[in-house]
Amino acid sequence: MLLENMELVQTAESIAEEKGIEKELVFDAIEKAISKAGKVKYGNDYDIRGNIDRKTGKISLSRYLEVKKDVEDNLIEISLKDAKKKQKDIKLGEFIIEKLPDIDIGRISAQIAKQVLVQNIKEAESVKNYELYKDKVGDTISGIVKRMEFGNIVIDLGNAEGVIKKDEMIPRENLRRGDRVKTYLYNVSQDTKGPQIFLSRTHPQFLANLFKQEVPEISDGVIEVKSVARDPGSRAKIAVYSSDNTIDPVGACVGMRGSRVQAVVTELQGEKIDIVTWSEDKATYIVNSLAPAQISKVIFEEGSDKIKVIIPEDQLSLAIGRKGQNVRLASILTNCEIDIIDEKDEKNKRNEEIKKISETFMKDLDVDEVIAHLLATEGFSSIKEISESVDTDFKAIEGFDENLIKDLKDRAKQNIEKQDIELEKKKEELNISKDLENIKKFTLSDLIKLGENNIKKLDDLADLSSDELIEIFDNKDFKKIDADEIIMLARESWFKEEKKK
Repeated sequence: MLLENMELVQTAESIAEEKGIEKELVFDAIEKAISKAGKVKYGNDYDIRGNIDRKTGKISLSRYLEVKKDVEDNLIEISLKDAKKKQKDIKLGEFIIEKLPDIDIGRISAQIAKQVLVQNIKEAESVKNYELYKDKVGDTISGIVKRMEFGNIVIDLGNAEGVIKKDEMIPRENLRRGDRVKTYLYNVSQDTKGPQIFLSRTHPQFLANLFKQEVPEISDGVIEVKSVARDPGSRAKIAVYSSDNTIDPVGACVGMRGSRVQAVVTELQGEKIDIVTWSEDKATYIVNSLAPAQISKVIFEEGSDKIKVIIPEDQLSLAIGRKGQNVRLASILTNCEIDIIDEKDEKNKRNEEIKKISETFMKDLDVDEVIAHLLATEGFSSIKEISESVDTDFKAIEGFDENLIKDLKDRAKQNIEKQDIELEKKKEELNISKDLENIKKFTLSDLIKLGENNIKKLDDLADLSSDELIEIFDNKDFKKIDADEIIMLARESWFKEEKKK
């Protein structure tokens, strides 16, 4: 018997070593199996617990009775009075432990015990694997293609299985059973079946990790991967940077005769990769991101991530790319909305704007076409801008002396005063309420525009959505955040009335 017991200890130790789990977890699993067999013998309603001596392997079986003040189930509970008859120093919440005869595990009980043992070992393995792979999220791991399931690929990772979902596979990639494949581990979840390990070959970070494996300077921290954009299996862009001026980050990633980048391209089934230099200067970074196209000019829209990029006509198709791929990837890489504009179209558009502004200056300032054109081409866009500018703003314009500058500013101020009088008169005609005027974000022109759209009182404004307000000011640089704030200000009176109620 002692020999059999020692064999049990040795079996537990070998299972633990084979499965790579804690020995104590195996003993716990065996004890649960013995407890299950004990309940088959004595009854499932009893609290029967098995125990194994960790040194000798001796098996014992006991019945547990919890000491309770009010006994509800006398099969698993005992009153304090009755418990003290068995053990004088017993307290509430403790257990009376009654040793049962050594169990003789019969054929049926042994089968149940085996099932419980297998199940508990699986659970122990599951917990171990979950903890192991949970800490590997974000890593690149290798495995062998095991089978296909509903369009997904199951990967054998050695001690667990991972899955590459259909939309996480590189398009047109043909993986076969037995192929060794690299993947990116992006998520691990735990459920009744064990850890669910989700893998990807399309994730942008997978590309970054592959470069980290091929380029020692990245793994050493000398070169940093700043951003990645991918059309998996087709084309990708990766932005790299080094604070060390003696290192060329792009050249290091390309490698001698392109060896490093080619290794990554091969792994990604021929995916074309553009390696660009990241720059703190946004304009420079955008120019780099649109390579190999040549850029004429980058125009930023204030308070927005939208960027206008002016491209020579012969570079237009290169900048946009096939089906807009190049500009789309550049937008993702830089986190900006890039709008590609033909240099010729931009020039025509700019000439139209200058012509329109010149006509306004000719009419409102009563000046000839030459002066109006010079003001417009210098960058002046409104009468108000001219009235508020300092003399030095005009000095760069050839032929503009102090007298002409003073005369232009006086005319601009007079025109604004005249417009204000006309606007005030129109505001009164539209019968715009005082409470609407108190919204400080509105200019006089804004109030007229609201009045013309039948928004004459604060309640009229409060009834609008922010999108409707923006639509009214379609030609004004009016942002959604401003519209939201104005609508909330208009509705303050509603909230006050609600509180009174």
